[in-house]
Amino acid sequence: MAAGGGLGGGMIHHNIPDKDTLYKSYMPFVKNGGLFIPGHTHIPMGKEIFLTLTLMGSPERLAVAAKVIWVTPQGAQGGKVAGIGVQFGRMDQGRTRQQIETYLAGALEKETPTYTM
Repeated sequence: MAAGGGLGGGMIHHNIPDKDTLYKSYMPFVKNGGLFIPGHTHIPMGKEIFLTLTLMGSPERLAVAAKVIWVTPQGAQGGKVAGIGVQFGRMDQGRTRQQIETYLAGALEKETPTYTM
């Protein structure tokens, strides 16, 4: 799929280098799963994007259509990291969520703060 192929927000490539960053980025409370992506504050709420994701050095790249459902602006209260939260699309059928939750097995019950909550 070409960048922006029918999706208004274009394409984002994102690398999550370790389990701690994945934990802080994952949004399990979002239907179909979601992810917080630091730094991309220029994409407005409701925009659809195409996300390619590399998890913890894996040679496999996950590709998923997603929609921006969260924006943390620069200078947000409480020193929160600026960025966007995306919801994985239904067409993914939970594959990306399942892969992330496999990496995070046992960690999702922690009460450690994340980028969003």
